[in-house]
Amino acid sequence: MPDNLTITENAATPSVLFVCVKNGGKSQMAAGLMRKAVGEAVEVHSAGTKPGTAVNDLSAESLAEVGIDITGETPKPIDPELLARVDLVVTLGREAVVNAPAGVTLINWDTDEPSERGIDGIERMRLVRDDIAARVTALAAELTAR
Repeated sequence: MPDNLTITENAATPSVLFVCVKNGGKSQMAAGLMRKAVGEAVEVHSAGTKPGTAVNDLSAESLAEVGIDITGETPKPIDPELLARVDLVVTLGREAVVNAPAGVTLINWDTDEPSERGIDGIERMRLVRDDIAARVTALAAELTAR
């Protein structure tokens, strides 16, 4: 993440939209982790560029291990109205591409992909979760320090 991330706030409460391709794993994890970190201090959303049909079971299991329940979430597409009004869009991974409108800050988190090292299953998802959690912690501190 850039050291001097500039976010133009559209409202008193900062807002962030986490995006991955399917909105079933990484973006749902980021949203759940951010909600746990900041509560109501940040408006949190997630979406996918090509949403799947369900939240990834291993993503949900890895978050449950740290007290976060995303089992009630469902993948959803990017809402153009939401995209136009959030302060920040965070894409997760290398495949999600978002064209953010003027005035919306866009950053990419090129998240860890343990499967490239032969690590799969719940062990993979825990590593992904921990990578995203560290990034969320830093972003949460920045957003709530305003």
